Amino acid sequence: MITKDMTIEIQSGLEARPVAVFVQVASQFASSIYVQHDNKRVNAKSIMGMMTLGLPAGENITVSADGDDEAEAIKGIEEYLSNDK
Repeated sequence: MITKDMTIEIQSGLEARPVAVFVQVASQFASSIYVQHDNKRVNAKSIMGMMTLGLPAGENITVSADGDDEAEAIKGIEEYLSNDK
């Protein structure tokens, strides 16, 4: 298992459209992936779970991945979150 702290650098934060893309990125990987913010932990492959976090730009989260492609999963998610378009 790999756990990494990340900052949401997407200008709009993780609102509906960015959450949908985030879930698509996470779903490309076989590993189990979770996002934790404060005391809440949700499945990164669940749109509804991710929407409940309501994460604005600049917020810090902890992402954990467990599985055969966990390193690639963490890298892919970090690249997406740091891509400020």
